[in-house]
Amino acid sequence: MSGNNLNTAATVMCPHGGQASAQPAQSRVVAVGSPAATVADLYTVTGCPFTVGTKPQPCVTVRWTGPSARIRVNGSPALLQNSRALCHSAEQAPQGPPSVTVVQQRVVGA
Repeated sequence: MSGNNLNTAATVMCPHGGQASAQPAQSRVVAVGSPAATVADLYTVTGCPFTVGTKPQPCVTVRWTGPSARIRVNGSPALLQNSRALCHSAEQAPQGPPSVTVVQQRVVGA
């Protein structure tokens, strides 16, 4: 699996349109001016409108499950544009995969 490496400036959205933002676990390694993204980063989702019946169940976090098998950043596996992930509600219910729509184009990994 190869693809463009994610950095914290990448646009990541939950399946319902909420915006995910990264809080980087490291700031030493950068990719095109922003910290390189790893599985250790905390991704929080804001603005998700998802409800089940009348109960709001918005996505609040993104949990990455398929990072790069070869690239590590300060010991943590790097994230690629096509890395697998799931968004989760506050009750930890899986809500579906996020979409990565805008990513830097210079650094490619496997």
